[in-house]
Amino acid sequence: MSPRLTDDLPRPSGVPGIRVWLKSSGYARRLLLGEAGDPWESAAGYLAFFNQAHGLLRPDVGVVDVGDLYRSWVARHPALKAELGSKKRPTFPLKRMLEEEGPRKLLAEVVEAVAASLRGQTPLVLAMPAPRRWLAEAAGLAGRDGLEIDADAIEDAAMYMADLARAVSHLPIGGLLLEDEADAAGDGDGAAYRTLVNVARHYRWGLALRGSPGRTAEDFDTVISPAPPQGGDLALGLDVSGSLWSGAPLAALGAGQFYFAEIPVGTEPEAVLQNLARLRA
Repeated sequence: MSPRLTDDLPRPSGVPGIRVWLKSSGYARRLLLGEAGDPWESAAGYLAFFNQAHGLLRPDVGVVDVGDLYRSWVARHPALKAELGSKKRPTFPLKRMLEEEGPRKLLAEVVEAVAASLRGQTPLVLAMPAPRRWLAEAAGLAGRDGLEIDADAIEDAAMYMADLARAVSHLPIGGLLLEDEADAAGDGDGAAYRTLVNVARHYRWGLALRGSPGRTAEDFDTVISPAPPQGGDLALGLDVSGSLWSGAPLAALGAGQFYFAEIPVGTEPEAVLQNLARLRA
């Protein structure tokens, strides 16, 4: 059983929780598998990759990068990639990609294996691009860059993502992370996320957003940002990805806060270990 993310978040009241949350899939892939390596060819291969990366970096959250899984799957299945561009609807590439049975089956196998490996000691979180971002990414895979995305399309994307989440809801998942662009305004998208919010609440998963939530911060259990919103009872992730690797001083954590850092793909292992030690000091 995976711990619930909400139970492991620090609280403004002073209750301690996780301290270091990492985004490391790109770095770990290069370090452990080489530039062309792909951990997603089988659940067993991914588990070996995950365990090695987790053992080296020792993050407080176990993350399965669902967006990375689908990038790998599309790259290895050119017929599916060609099909993504077969219809003009702006939501079709993402819809078609997420309904594919193969990656859903692989995701379920990976989650089951990773959760068993974590043995209930670390919350298991599924990371996905936020709906607007995943729409744009899928459209790019279909050769349709610069797609106009409106609120209706974002709402549809959230429904497709919620359907994917339901497909693995029987597995020990502790939370969902939606990753938006660092400078995303967020105000126009929050209401369109309602289906995903409802799914997370139904399964008692924690819900995290990396980006700016605008007026909808209350929909999330934690918001991760370089300048997270202050006040309330929300756990806050201080995103130091832009400053950690330059050696700049780190802002001290306040009550209810934790560090979030994305490890740049090309960073040298010695620098990674030195800077992770700074986060844990």
